[in-house]
Amino acid sequence: MEGYLDAFIAFIRAERGLSGKTVDAYAADLAVYFADLKRKGITDVVRVQQDDITGHLTTLNTRRLSRRSQARHLAAIRSFHRFLVAEKYVEKDPSEDIDTPRSARKLPVFLTLEEVEQLLAAPDERTPVGMRDKAMLEVLYATGLRVSELVGLGINDIQLSAGYLVAKGKGAKERVVPVGTIAAEKVQSYLAGSRQLLLGERESKALFVTPRGDGFTRQGFWKLLKRYALKAGIRKPLSPHKLRHSFATHLVERGADLRAVQAMLGHADLATTQIYTHVNSARLRAVYDTAHPRGDDVRGRGGVMGGRVARKRAGGT
Repeated sequence: MEGYLDAFIAFIRAERGLSGKTVDAYAADLAVYFADLKRKGITDVVRVQQDDITGHLTTLNTRRLSRRSQARHLAAIRSFHRFLVAEKYVEKDPSEDIDTPRSARKLPVFLTLEEVEQLLAAPDERTPVGMRDKAMLEVLYATGLRVSELVGLGINDIQLSAGYLVAKGKGAKERVVPVGTIAAEKVQSYLAGSRQLLLGERESKALFVTPRGDGFTRQGFWKLLKRYALKAGIRKPLSPHKLRHSFATHLVERGADLRAVQAMLGHADLATTQIYTHVNSARLRAVYDTAHPRGDDVRGRGGVMGGRVARKRAGGT
């Protein structure tokens, strides 16, 4: 079976373009799977039956692996057996009728519109560093990028006149993401002066640079964000991913098409994006008040103007 595993790993690395971390996780999960099969005396993939796979999942459960981990194991096993069928090593996929273990998903933590505005107002734009930081925060909230995608942006990855940027996501996959008017304006201001002041005589291909002339690291941006959250008076724990959650939640709350949000976030599966439909009744009422002709759109705090600002920041979606 190890020979089949080598062929499968080569396939997912070269053909599917999965990240090294994902490939390593698949290899580790399948190694555990093969070990369980060997203990049952199964050394040929042709002999694997559905009961063998469900038995393996039961074993994982007795080892107190979380449902999320069990689901990841099953995903690796399914991909492996589908590969065997596609390459005609076997005729049937024994995993096709096995249900994925259900796990309770935590609802994403996100900022309110007021908290977002407070955070985005925190940098001092009178300084080169503050202007850079303002542009970074605006881009992050306007696009929903992962922090690795934000700090990985190159100077040629953002097209301000056309209103979009190219993000390099998981598995080296690229996607086009719209950039809102406010974010584009802040990046333009940063490029017009602050960036070169930070670089001095140095050159860099990175869009956002440090005074040393280097690009940002994930850890560096994390520290920057925490500093501005403290300055803005935001007490809840804040991470770059929570701004991503805020971007998606605010769009979905205001009626954005879920498929469009999925494309902007770079989710492979729509089910991952559907978690943002968790709007509770109080927030539904707030959206009703801002949108309905008889709603409290003029007097309500964060009403029509709040909605307009959110749409303008997020590329008019």
